Amino acid sequence: MTRTLVIDTATAACSVALFEDERLVAHAHDVVGRGHAERLVPMIAALPDGGRAGRVLVDVGPGSFTGIRVGIAAARALAFGWGADIAGYGAPSLVAVAALADDDRPLAVVMEGGHGEVFMQGFVAPFAALDAPRSLTPAAALAALDGRRAVGSGTRWLTTLDPAVATDEALPDARHALLIPPEARALPPVPFYGRAPDAKPPAPRPAAA
Repeated sequence: MTRTLVIDTATAACSVALFEDERLVAHAHDVVGRGHAERLVPMIAALPDGGRAGRVLVDVGPGSFTGIRVGIAAARALAFGWGADIAGYGAPSLVAVAALADDDRPLAVVMEGGHGEVFMQGFVAPFAALDAPRSLTPAAALAALDGRRAVGSGTRWLTTLDPAVATDEALPDARHALLIPPEARALPPVPFYGRAPDAKPPAPRPAAA
């Protein structure tokens, strides 16, 4: 019997789940905003056997720079300590697979992106990504919806522009992770930020004459 620990801290939610094969054993989900580092370890420790598993899955983003780093660092440390396998999945995939389980209409996942932008990625049932996550202004994301419903933490930006647009402010929840097809949860456990870092290294100074 294979145990899988899922860690999701890429958004305002801090979420963990423990599976035996495909069966959910225990999970915890809390909207913390910030403070993932303080909340995550106690949540894992409260799982059966302290969450110990032979496989660790972690949300690699896009989303919060800090949240993504916290989750991946914890997943890597636990996998190393336990001698476990480790892999990643995308935050939009987790939001999409849960939404498509309830309603199979095409959708666009719209996540908070920072600096007034959102991350957007389209999906269709049973589960297929139509494109890669893109960082867009809310106006550009609204124009790209093309009649699809919008799901995710960034949808509030769209309703500000058009209150009539169909939205659902869903956050990733680790207990849905194994609904993602295996090939979509076999990503390298490295951060995917979805856009370039805000800080840029200074340009080199010209050599003195």
